[in-house]
Amino acid sequence: MATVLLAEDDADIRFLVTFKLTQAGYQVRVFEDGLSALADAREHPPDLAILDVMMPGMSGLEVCRELRKAPATANIPVILLTALAQEADITAGFAAGANDYIVKPFSSRDFAIRVHAVLARVQAGAPPAGIVQARSSSSPARPAQ
Repeated sequence: MATVLLAEDDADIRFLVTFKLTQAGYQVRVFEDGLSALADAREHPPDLAILDVMMPGMSGLEVCRELRKAPATANIPVILLTALAQEADITAGFAAGANDYIVKPFSSRDFAIRVHAVLARVQAGAPPAGIVQARSSSSPARPAQ
């Protein structure tokens, strides 16, 4: 059973997401703020982190960046959950290292499908979608054709 860390300050959304994840068979660890979620992820790395972007104290973007910095948490897949839907917001989310970005309001079915897809990519051994692997300095980049 996969373990999902959820950081969401809105009680209603926290309840809905926890319910859907539990219903799908995931074990869920729930936090109301980013700082607590980050501390837990460092202590007990989850299989997936779902982070609200706008939380008091430490935003989901900041938590995502911090997870990516440490070798023990760098490969945890991250889904950002937010009401911020502008192109610049989405770009910032992926730049922070997110694997997926879900805009509120969202359908619970779409949410479940996207969670499953992110975890399936990781279980298949594919690098998480938001993580870019650096080129070796010995292999020169080729121009696009």
